[in-house]
Amino acid sequence: MSIAPAPGGQQAAAAAGHRPARLRRPLVVLALCWLVVLFDGMDVNVYGAVMPRMLADPGLGLTPATAGTVGSWTTFGMLVGALAAGNLTDWTGRRPVIVGGTLLFSAGAALCAAAQGVEAFGLGRFVTGLGLGGVMPVCLSMVMEFAPGARAALTAGALMTSYHVGGMLATGLGLTLAADSGWRPVFWAGAVPALVAVPLLLWLLPESPAVLLAKGRTAESRKLALRYGLLPPHATTAPAAGARARWHTAVALFRGTGRRATPLLWAASFCGLLLVYGVSTWLPQLMRASGYGPTSSVAFLLVINAGGIVGMLIAGTVATRFGAARVSAVWFLLTAAGALLLTLRLPLPVTYVIVAVTGIWLFSAQVMVYATVPALYPAPQVSAGLGWATGVGRLGAVLGPALGGAVVAHGVQQWAFVTFAAAGLTGALAIHLAGRTPGQPDI
Repeated sequence: MSIAPAPGGQQAAAAAGHRPARLRRPLVVLALCWLVVLFDGMDVNVYGAVMPRMLADPGLGLTPATAGTVGSWTTFGMLVGALAAGNLTDWTGRRPVIVGGTLLFSAGAALCAAAQGVEAFGLGRFVTGLGLGGVMPVCLSMVMEFAPGARAALTAGALMTSYHVGGMLATGLGLTLAADSGWRPVFWAGAVPALVAVPLLLWLLPESPAVLLAKGRTAESRKLALRYGLLPPHATTAPAAGARARWHTAVALFRGTGRRATPLLWAASFCGLLLVYGVSTWLPQLMRASGYGPTSSVAFLLVINAGGIVGMLIAGTVATRFGAARVSAVWFLLTAAGALLLTLRLPLPVTYVIVAVTGIWLFSAQVMVYATVPALYPAPQVSAGLGWATGVGRLGAVLGPALGGAVVAHGVQQWAFVTFAAAGLTGALAIHLAGRTPGQPDI
């Protein structure tokens, strides 16, 4: 599954004589994808936001051990969804994948809200994961393809802020709606995207010109690109179609300098997503087990996502000056330090600050792993490099929630933070070594 944009996402309106009004059309793509990823972030974080109330519901039968397993069902569904999205894009295009993924994770939320037992709830989370797995990378591809060339990185960062806004929205629902009406209405709220976002997507979201070109619809591709003020894509920017073509591009990642850089990049992505999904799933319950009150424990999820928004806004700027690999390594180290500090029982205001600052580093560290990819591979391999780094990283996303559940089930929750710190240290070493691969520029 490719998440790289076509490098030709640069506006050519001046040369083509387009009206300035047409230059605003790519903003519609960003706004629609921002909305979808907001709901993505809400659905990922809602489980952690209401988990304390679900564990206290005897009718559901959820335990700390099964809660971790259910969390991994979600991320396993995301892995399957991400892998399937490549073939689905070949057959249908990016627009239908985004629409279909939004319908799937909305349906999964509704299944969770109506579940009468752990098995049915786990099925709902798996369906949610199927939808979420394809939506995020395809949305990222779309906004970077339709962005002006000089602003592609900034546009991608703007898109990623919506994930954390969604996480804050989920936390707000956990603190308000769940407090008054229980956990089920919060999951019913997760079904809203099917009613709000899908009609807008069907009405306003265009198809990818690069995908149209890959499907042989050259004239339609050129017409759409010119309509949106983009340079028409060419064959080298079209994503590889078919399983065999993607397999050949994957093998090419292990040739030359990629022989060393690729496994290191994958290790860093694995550690990053283990942290992102492990912390998103278990932070409220871990903080409650550490002695903080139920309201404060859920509020920590709000605070760490607020830190994530700040981190997304500053990481790209810092990386432009110092290099993405360096920034990612330092960010991983700071995440490890924050996780270790959370093993201490500190005053509540101090803990809020630590959690917020840790959020700045944690989420941005993973995004900077992706930002390292263009410097590691030749241009024709960047798309495959990003896609495979994302896919392998999903294995960390599967392990993170299960690992947190096992630790909590054995009553040694402080070791969860130690485990997260170890993942941060490993990720820092991996991305640092990847950035220093012989034959590559200093990144």
